[in-house]
Amino acid sequence: MSKKDLGKAISRILGRIRNPSKRTPTEENPSNSTPSNSPVKSPRNESGRLKRKIPDKVYLKAMPLKSIEDINSIKDEVVSGNILIIRVSPLATNNIDDVKRAVSELCEFTDSHGGDIARLGEERIVVTPPFVRIWREKGRISEVRSTVA
Repeated sequence: MSKKDLGKAISRILGRIRNPSKRTPTEENPSNSTPSNSPVKSPRNESGRLKRKIPDKVYLKAMPLKSIEDINSIKDEVVSGNILIIRVSPLATNNIDDVKRAVSELCEFTDSHGGDIARLGEERIVVTPPFVRIWREKGRISEVRSTVA
């Protein structure tokens, strides 16, 4: 699979977290996913995100996604407060369906934990803990050029 095709696949998966029409009802509002009579309540701030204490040290780590089992270690790193840049091309050489499943699972994880996830180039994604937001550009120069030409 080419890098461009991999980038398109990742964009389609990540696009679902930005498009509420493709979400299930429990994905739209994670605070309503637990029953109201449940004794476990998650502390949330005014924007609905989970409140988390910022750790003393935050690391930016690069990790390859070699197998679907690597998802658990990625989740553990994010829960501990680290920012991860994940290269998905090692898994894509084996099975693109596993990449789709892994990225979808990470999207659901970041939604439920208040973190953020975004595509970073053609073969990487970045996953952040709840206290870090990813800035997204409103419009890209390349998109503007293609409409002018």
